[in-house]
Amino acid sequence: MKTNPPHPPNTAALTPDQRNLWQGLLQDLNQHNILCHCRQCDREWVSSEPQPCVCGSSAIEWFSCWQFPDD
Repeated sequence: MKTNPPHPPNTAALTPDQRNLWQGLLQDLNQHNILCHCRQCDREWVSSEPQPCVCGSSAIEWFSCWQFPDD
């Protein structure tokens, strides 16, 4: 089940503890949830972090999977 992140707060109004909590929530959502696409060989995979392709290319675009709607 995908979880959409809460709406981002006004970061200027956050305390350092609140900002750390918000950043931690985003890191949790990205865990094993990064869609990677190689611009060289067109391979796609899901990872916990952006990484080079097995073809050796570092021309990778990546997106957080929670950015895409479920429907």
